[in-house]
Amino acid sequence: MATLVPRTVLITGCSSGIGLAVAVRLAQDPQQRFQVIATMRDLRKKEKLEEAAGPALGKTLSIQRLDVCSDSSVAECMESIPGGRVDVLVNNAGVGHVGPVESISVEEMKRIFETNFFGAVRMIKAVLPDMKRRQSGHIVVISSVMGLQGIVFNDVYAASKFAVEGFCESLAVQLLQFNVFVSMVEPGPVNTDFELKLMEEVSRSEFPGTDPATVRYFKDVYLPASHEIFATLGQSPAAVAEAIVNVIRARRPAFRTQTNSLYTPLVALKYADPSGDLSVRTYYRLLFNYGTLFHLSMAALRCLTCGCFRRRVTPL
Repeated sequence: MATLVPRTVLITGCSSGIGLAVAVRLAQDPQQRFQVIATMRDLRKKEKLEEAAGPALGKTLSIQRLDVCSDSSVAECMESIPGGRVDVLVNNAGVGHVGPVESISVEEMKRIFETNFFGAVRMIKAVLPDMKRRQSGHIVVISSVMGLQGIVFNDVYAASKFAVEGFCESLAVQLLQFNVFVSMVEPGPVNTDFELKLMEEVSRSEFPGTDPATVRYFKDVYLPASHEIFATLGQSPAAVAEAIVNVIRARRPAFRTQTNSLYTPLVALKYADPSGDLSVRTYYRLLFNYGTLFHLSMAALRCLTCGCFRRRVTPL
């Protein structure tokens, strides 16, 4: 009987949230099919991952420092991997931003792109030569539905994810010639500590340079709607991790995987009308003109997803 050789999986952004959940899920695989290298920029934040990994730590999971914004850090990490072989790369590291575009400097925009776009590109360039040489490999990029559909007051974050989507879609075509697969995993809202802190911070911000009307729309319309969307449609990191693991396990992985079926109709509006007017105007009306309808829709979805409309059966 042939001995199963574990696949080496390199994951970025593993200090919390989705990255941590994916690393632990793969490392604790009962058949030990994966050897996980979980990376993070700041190793002082590794305790949470170590605790979650349990007995897998030091066996099927190792933790290394990696800053996706640094060429030298990426090179150092790759040199520490035996033979430099990475079978699966999971690009998860990312930063978020919410707020009026007038209040964010171009330097801050560059910082977001440096992590979300160039960080992913830097990692792909690091693993690609060996994958192409071996004619085997899988690149998984954790994108977002905001890489498909721009969302109000998420301008720069959405732009960075659109950039990643375009880069990877172009790359996926040529890499099939080398038997290397590219997969985009596109979560909707995810309930993480990262998202919670981000929303708390922006709710207290003053947004200098932004006109009063835009600040009012952001705080009085967008923020309450965003909280409601997260409460209704938000997934746990574990649920998203399960979807990612299924993509990694697939024999012929799909190029795009949306993790939240409840969010799919919203994204579908864009593709239903090539002009783009349907999605833009629908979002505008729901947010600014039909607030009551929006709140009722969210309430109905909460009931349907929690099961309160399901028929109750009482055993005899």
